[in-house]
Amino acid sequence: MEKVSPKDVFLNILSILTLYISAGSFLALLFQYVNIFFPDPLQSFYEVRGAYSTIRWVIAALVVFYPVHLWIVRALYKSYVATPLKRNLRIRKWLIYFTLFAAGLILMGDVVALIYSLLGGELTARFILKVLAVFLVAGTIFGYYFWDIK
Repeated sequence: MEKVSPKDVFLNILSILTLYISAGSFLALLFQYVNIFFPDPLQSFYEVRGAYSTIRWVIAALVVFYPVHLWIVRALYKSYVATPLKRNLRIRKWLIYFTLFAAGLILMGDVVALIYSLLGGELTARFILKVLAVFLVAGTIFGYYFWDIK
């Protein structure tokens, strides 16, 4: 078993945090575009203006956090190539399994929301697009880390 250094802990935690922030920002971006292109007739002008403000925030977050995430993941994988035992670090496995757990719960909740709305007859284009966005983001994260852990 490879000894865990503070650098390993820091990089693994930062990798997961930047992933969560990037995924949440991307999802918020998709939601706001759905809100703009499929407006709710009951929405006021100020709520639509708020969507544009949210878009600016999430793009700013993506511009900062996603490149940092890519850089950290690249650095981690370089260290895994140099020292293959680092792939088995406890902190890494804990964070990956937590991410799989969270993504799995989000996917299940997404399907529950879809079925609930279907049974209530409340399916709209806005709702379906938002469910698909959540499924795409959470499913991609789940699939990648499930593949990575194998």
